Amino acid sequence: LKVRVSSAPPACQIRPVAAMKQKATVSISRRKARKAYFTAPSHIRRKLMSSQLSKELRTKYNVRSVPIRRDDEVMIVRGHYKDREGKVIQVYRKKWCIHIERVTRDKANGQTVPFPIHPSKVVITKLKVDKDRKALLDRKNREKLKGKHSDKDASA
Repeated sequence: LKVRVSSAPPACQIRPVAAMKQKATVSISRRKARKAYFTAPSHIRRKLMSSQLSKELRTKYNVRSVPIRRDDEVMIVRGHYKDREGKVIQVYRKKWCIHIERVTRDKANGQTVPFPIHPSKVVITKLKVDKDRKALLDRKNREKLKGKHSDKDASA
């Protein structure tokens, strides 16, 4: 009696091959990515809670998205309150949402409460620009070539 031993794993152990990792220090595990996202501290949630800029602002600043903040004016593009515009009155990082003025709902006892909206479901139509925001927009400006000189610099 001869028994043939195969080195191949059984069919239940074969996993699909993922793309090669770009960085050795960053995990590609879905479980770890979700844990990092949902347990992120406030200063990282600020960046994760970014919104796109409107077409006009995008052409003006050459920036696609920025972290949302209070006093920005936004337009809701998804959900029940679609096409409503208003000013951001609160960025609730702990609950991953923003509150917009005049976007409210009535409770059973008659009290009105702000309706939470996720920042990815809004478009920023007017930015509140201060010196820190201006510096951020200049840093993110995609027109400037990183580490390269423009034709204007070369001629000077």
